Amino acid sequence: MLLQELWTYPVKGLAGVRLAASRAGERGLEHDRRFLLATRSGELISQRDVPAMCRLAPRVVGETVVVEDLRGGREPLVVPLAPRGGEPVSVTLWGQRCRGATVSAAADGWLREALRVDCRLVHQPVAAERFADPAFAPRPTRISFADAFPYLVIGQGSLDELASRSPEPLSMRRFRPNLVIAGAAPFAEDGWGPFTVGGVSFCAVKPCPRCPVTTIDPDTGAMGKEPLRTLATFRRWDGSVWFGQNAIAAGEGWLREGDPVVAEPRQAP
Repeated sequence: MLLQELWTYPVKGLAGVRLAASRAGERGLEHDRRFLLATRSGELISQRDVPAMCRLAPRVVGETVVVEDLRGGREPLVVPLAPRGGEPVSVTLWGQRCRGATVSAAADGWLREALRVDCRLVHQPVAAERFADPAFAPRPTRISFADAFPYLVIGQGSLDELASRSPEPLSMRRFRPNLVIAGAAPFAEDGWGPFTVGGVSFCAVKPCPRCPVTTIDPDTGAMGKEPLRTLATFRRWDGSVWFGQNAIAAGEGWLREGDPVVAEPRQAP
């Protein structure tokens, strides 16, 4: 098995960035989901609220995040990777309150114009602490603005199996993984416990329930029925459909596409 693709999402809910290499640590890949969009009252704004978010593409350039509107006609937004002087705010992610800080009025204005929704760009300061669910994480694990865990791992074989059943072509980008693994049987990651990528140790801790964001075409922003309709025919249990494994890092270091992957079976509780 090997690491086929490596993805990061500097601004939660916007398009992802495929990388050849990235540093991995406790909170996730470097720069992953350190920003999000929130309402004035601090509620998360996601693609399920505003599908057009998938057409805004952030990338890290030096000490900045550059956000390009893929629909064209606008100058990119440029903000510091580590903004200073912002207003402290409390934001809510899936019922969990956590600390953040505003970035700038100019950034808010650019995003409001691009998405036609009143929003604020919020950054997670380095000192802010938010933790993965202790019911699944074997140790206290700090996380970024990711939904619940620092890493999402999906096998290419799993997508291939799903695609073979789907009436429509499906891109891995719909599922917003961090690590895409080649060379494993379909859904082999369901049974993983500890695994290593290159020289970095991880542990798969919980399968990932999938939401309507996966039904948004990342190239157009149009919503449909797939892949949830097909997943529900063979990957539905406990009231959800499941695809991919959430994971935490047991160490830190550099990951590179092509790194070998070695996995151990998950131990029964």
